[in-house]
Amino acid sequence: MPHCVHIMTNPWLNFLAITFYIAAGVVGAWRLLSADGATKRQHFGILALSFGAILLHGAILTSTLQLDVGLNLSLTAAFSLVAWIVAALYFAAALYRPVDTLGILVMPLAALTMLVAWIWPTQQAIGLFSHWQAAHIVISLLAYSLLCLAAVQSLLLLVQERELRHKHRHSFMQTLPPMETTETLMFQMIGLGFVLLTLTVISGVVFAEVLFGKPFRWTHHVILSLSGWVVYAILLVGRWRLGWRGRAAVRWTLGGF
Repeated sequence: MPHCVHIMTNPWLNFLAITFYIAAGVVGAWRLLSADGATKRQHFGILALSFGAILLHGAILTSTLQLDVGLNLSLTAAFSLVAWIVAALYFAAALYRPVDTLGILVMPLAALTMLVAWIWPTQQAIGLFSHWQAAHIVISLLAYSLLCLAAVQSLLLLVQERELRHKHRHSFMQTLPPMETTETLMFQMIGLGFVLLTLTVISGVVFAEVLFGKPFRWTHHVILSLSGWVVYAILLVGRWRLGWRGRAAVRWTLGGF
């Protein structure tokens, strides 16, 4: 079981990283609600603040995740790691795609996750037997993070769909990308996340004894992973064959997540 420990990290790094995350979210919200619409200066501000937060967060994770006996994947440490991956993926996507709006949720949640990990540091060592096990963990975290971004994107799509359905003309709607673009980005994230989730499930089921030192067993982890895989598979087939979009796509995306 995880237990509380005193993990030495510079409190100023934590404070600055949390501040940068919150500031990035605030600038994103300001950009969304601005009557003047989106500006390149605001976009650059979001990227700069996000980059600073991600760098500081990464430096903190370097000292809190590495243990002498393995990798610290306790509850708060693991969530902090996932939040960092989600933030890093968001930053990479924001360099090339119109996804600034996602930062309104991603950045404050990353700040909250960091704050919890800072206040309640825990430690649970996961011994790494081989590079294959490390690869399995990394791929699974990337899959979860990508599907998390897709879930956030689906919430944005739901807001857009609802506003258009009720014919509201709020100023922030003008700063959002077209619904078709939002939906396309969401399915691109789901597609890549599904590929990584597939690799995670296959490696966990087929190579269980090599990865974890014990034969495959039907545990709740396996059942939930396979259930999520089936939901996303149905969603992607529905998109491909039946043209699913809008609320149907959102429900399946959130259900799979």
